[in-house]
Amino acid sequence: MNEGRKREKVIFLADCQSFYASVEKAEHPGYEHKPVAVAGSVERRSGIILAACPIAKSFGVGTADRLGEALNKCPELVVMRPRMQHYIDVSLMITKIYEEFTDLVEVFSIDEQFLDVSASQHLFGDPTTIAKAIQQKVLSQTGVRVRVGISTNKILAKIATDIWAKKNKEGIFTLPPSEVETLLWPQPVNKMFGVGSKMTAHFTLLGMHTIGDIARTPLPRLKEKFRARFGKQSDIQAEVMWRTANGLDDSPVTPRTFDTPPKSVGHMMTLPRDYIEPWEVETILMELTEEVCRDCRRKGYMGSVVSVSCMCSPYEAPTGFSRQMKMPDPTNHTNTVFEAVKMLFYKFWNRLPVRRVGITLSQLKDDQEYQLTLFDDQVKARALDKVTDLIKNRYGSAAIVRASSLTTAGQAADRSLKIGGHYK
Repeated sequence: MNEGRKREKVIFLADCQSFYASVEKAEHPGYEHKPVAVAGSVERRSGIILAACPIAKSFGVGTADRLGEALNKCPELVVMRPRMQHYIDVSLMITKIYEEFTDLVEVFSIDEQFLDVSASQHLFGDPTTIAKAIQQKVLSQTGVRVRVGISTNKILAKIATDIWAKKNKEGIFTLPPSEVETLLWPQPVNKMFGVGSKMTAHFTLLGMHTIGDIARTPLPRLKEKFRARFGKQSDIQAEVMWRTANGLDDSPVTPRTFDTPPKSVGHMMTLPRDYIEPWEVETILMELTEEVCRDCRRKGYMGSVVSVSCMCSPYEAPTGFSRQMKMPDPTNHTNTVFEAVKMLFYKFWNRLPVRRVGITLSQLKDDQEYQLTLFDDQVKARALDKVTDLIKNRYGSAAIVRASSLTTAGQAADRSLKIGGHYK
């Protein structure tokens, strides 16, 4: 038995509390006892709360609240503009701290990472001791508080963090598999990882109100229920839910997960105002197409399938579409993709004011494996793209822009200042 215990995995999910807000408070000591939130710009219709510190949350301010609503809840709220590049730098610094305790660190998001500390215990002590040491080191070096969920696999570590470690004073909680039935199963369905408000409503209609209701349902029976509600393609979703409810997860902690080839490359933009004229929308479609194709070229891929998504006003009852088409040949050439984008957009656009658009390339393949056609000068086009990319990489993505991007509709200059839709 002792040998079995030694081989048992010890997995952490380390979560940075109110990450963006914590970074700002750490660098602005005068805000230590004030409610602080990081939010986008109201003027550009991105005015939502990205992160709120615990003091702000005590007033009811929450992530994804509109800024106006947040200020109504907490008039004293200190609102900070996001600095995405800085948050990325701090996240990388925290990763380096984790790697002092184990070389098995897997990035899950900018503020969450999995750690496999199974082989680290003989160096640093038992799991709780290691978790406390990590907390102290991250706090002292970055000013960010870390909460740690501990278990034997990734899904249970994530659940331990979300349901318990985020709520208790120590910020540490251990959820062993032996206590899943007593601790996890009585929890309401909406607390289960991967279950949002819509899925909670579906489970309610299926007569399932607790996580245990899902876990105790035999998997074949759960699949039958899902097929009746969601159709024949829902077997995988049913199994994921069943495995999550039972705390089953065989996936290892895998460093460098973002080195794996992507399945698609895409960009989306919420517009600063409603765009009505076709030339305005085409300006944005071109800018997004350029971003997508440039990303593909940088990563060494071409795409065979182009997708266009669009949401139209009014905000209260939006309409829209998401459609895709297969192109004759794989490509990452901006003008070629743009022609397909325009064809899709005008085929499905209902002419209502456009609020948000997105472009994606999928079915990717290596961009060195391209076939010359009789009618397209691909060598010349690829050479021009390469030169343009080199200039943008060196001097910034706004170093070369199309004339249309200099009109009132263009957003390329503003987007060049952002990462992931938020200012660097």
